[in-house]
Amino acid sequence: MGAEHSKDKHQRRMFLLRKGQRLPAWEEALISGKDPKSLLKRGLRYVSVSLIMKGMTNVPDFLWGLSEVQKLNLSHNQLVVLSPALGKLDRLAVLNLCGNCLKCLPKETGLLRNLKVLFVDMNCLSEVPAELSLCTKLEVLSLSHNCISQLPSSFTDLTNLRKLNLSNNRFVHIPLCVFALRGLDFLHLGSNRLENIAESVQYLVNLQIFIVEDNNIRTLPRSLCSITALELLNVAYNSIRTLPHDLYLLHRLPKIAWNPMDKGLHISHNPLSRPLPEIVEEGLHVLFNYLKEKKQHN
Repeated sequence: MGAEHSKDKHQRRMFLLRKGQRLPAWEEALISGKDPKSLLKRGLRYVSVSLIMKGMTNVPDFLWGLSEVQKLNLSHNQLVVLSPALGKLDRLAVLNLCGNCLKCLPKETGLLRNLKVLFVDMNCLSEVPAELSLCTKLEVLSLSHNCISQLPSSFTDLTNLRKLNLSNNRFVHIPLCVFALRGLDFLHLGSNRLENIAESVQYLVNLQIFIVEDNNIRTLPRSLCSITALELLNVAYNSIRTLPHDLYLLHRLPKIAWNPMDKGLHISHNPLSRPLPEIVEEGLHVLFNYLKEKKQHN
């Protein structure tokens, strides 16, 4: 039986080679009789496995037995589901699932108690399992380009989270649990359906980068002006007509910014009431002086 199985594998290999196709790395390893652990790469920080752009519709079962892996990259494949066996990889610190067709994450994701970085961008998620909040070491969570409209309330337990990307989803309001994440220094909610920013944003006292471009926001809350750590505030492409007078308190904003990558205040493509458009053209210093004077006269 074993000889026949080996012969079948050899025939498949020769067929693919004749067709000019290269075998996936894991199949090459198994067909040649190598230990699957040969796929592990030992770097300075992590023991990693990378299976990027392999055309996989399923994760090979042997992967769930590689308990040593700390960094796993399965991005840009055609994965539709992930096995609950993912929970066996309890040493994982970095997991990249970008660019697949995942409709959900298994609840067993919550067993990855050493997970620090999770990318699930460009998938088909409509929700996130509450069990993910058990990954309390999580520092970076990126869920952009999905179909998510809410987050579990239990996300308040992610107290080590520093960077959260929720852009290009279907949020109408910033989830309440986000305001409890006091350690956030990066929050991206661009290209959603936001209609406002709640006053509770003031609790994100460590926020340095806040992006809410391309939404339906009409006004900025006064409490936003108390987040003096802000170095990049992007509210471009909204429906904002007026600016809070206390905006001048955001002294770490260096300039009016036009390049999306630049630090500063991004305010372009809003229907600002006159004379604000002309004042913005003069620069941030002029805008802040104008707002300060307006406040003093009110």
